[in-house]
Amino acid sequence: MLGPPVDAWHVWLGLSLAGVVLVGVGATLPTAPPPAAASAADTVDRLAATERSATAEHPLDATAIRIGASRIGLRNDAGTTHAAFAFGPVTPATGSQALRAVLRGAPPESRFETGDALCEASAEARAQTPRWRPAEGPLIVRHVVWEECDVTLVG
Repeated sequence: MLGPPVDAWHVWLGLSLAGVVLVGVGATLPTAPPPAAASAADTVDRLAATERSATAEHPLDATAIRIGASRIGLRNDAGTTHAAFAFGPVTPATGSQALRAVLRGAPPESRFETGDALCEASAEARAQTPRWRPAEGPLIVRHVVWEECDVTLVG
C-alpha cells in the first residue's frame, strides 16, 4: 500500500488543524493598503512652494495622523507610512486655537495683532513634539502670507 492511511485519526486531525491555521492567517491579512503619506506630503509641498496665500484639502485614508515641521505620518489598520516635506518647515496647527482658526479660513488679522505674532505662534507650534492624533476628515493645508510672515499651516 502506498501513501498514508486515510482512515487514521491523526491524518484527519492534522488536516483539520492546517485548515484552521490557513483560515486564521487569511483573516489577519489587511483588507486595504497602508495610507499614502507621500501624496499628502506632495499636497503640503505644493502649497508651501507658492508665493501667495492658498488653501488645499487632501482626503485621508488613515485613522491617525502625526504632523511635524518636516514630516507627516499616517496610520491605519494596514500599517504606518511616513513622508518628509521638500519645502518647509511647515506649522502643525494642532495645539493653538488661533492657528486652527486661521487654518480653517479665518483671516490672520482676526486672530493675531501683527504678522510677528503669527510667526511667533507658528514657531512655538513647530517646537512642539509631534504626537499621534485621530484623523478626522481631510488634511487641510493653508499657506498664509501676511505682513512679513510667510507660514504654511497643516492640520
